Amino acid sequence: MVPQPEPPDAPPGPQHLAATRFLDAGHPDVVGFARRVTAGAATETQRAARLFAAVRDGLRYDPYTCSADPGDYVASTVLGQGQGYCIPKSVVLAAAARAVGIPARLGFADVRNHLQSERLLEAMGTDLFVFHGYAELHVGGAWRKASCAFNRELCERFGVAPLEFDGAGDALLHAFSGDGRRYMEYVHQRGSYADLPLGEILAGLEETYPGFLMRAGRADDPAFGA
Repeated sequence: MVPQPEPPDAPPGPQHLAATRFLDAGHPDVVGFARRVTAGAATETQRAARLFAAVRDGLRYDPYTCSADPGDYVASTVLGQGQGYCIPKSVVLAAAARAVGIPARLGFADVRNHLQSERLLEAMGTDLFVFHGYAELHVGGAWRKASCAFNRELCERFGVAPLEFDGAGDALLHAFSGDGRRYMEYVHQRGSYADLPLGEILAGLEETYPGFLMRAGRADDPAFGA
């Protein structure tokens, strides 16, 4: 079944704690990672904050790992690779949250990066990032958006503070850099999903960045909704 967007204020349900093909929350590597990171945390918000920081800095952000292979979007696989771009990293955060009992889902938006590197701008042909992915964790009675894409080292390189997530509010990409330059601009919301809508995402990426995907996907794979 092809994942469908949910109402933004939909209450958490069993689907937000379930393991899926991509959010394999029951995989031993995901469970082990989540329990190790949250050991000793006294509250749900503390567990959420620790998971966010661990994924943010423990998995290096690399947009050149963008792939059309569904296997590269499975949380346990991404953990083993130790790197990824915004979508795989968000999959890991959502799966790890589910592994410790925090309802989680995925959110997507189109964002414009006003400080994009020349190398990436040349490769993509635009400063618009379609389907920027983030996790949404249900903490403190509400869905909290948590963008764990950019690790601390990368943020320091661009003169912006790394995003912090305390479970009490959203952690979205900075609108401005530390020196006042415009940084990230949210231009279009694409909705929230209980599972990864990979077919829709890859179609959008290929339409926007022809030839950018590193590996060819399998058109007959169930992840594409075939």
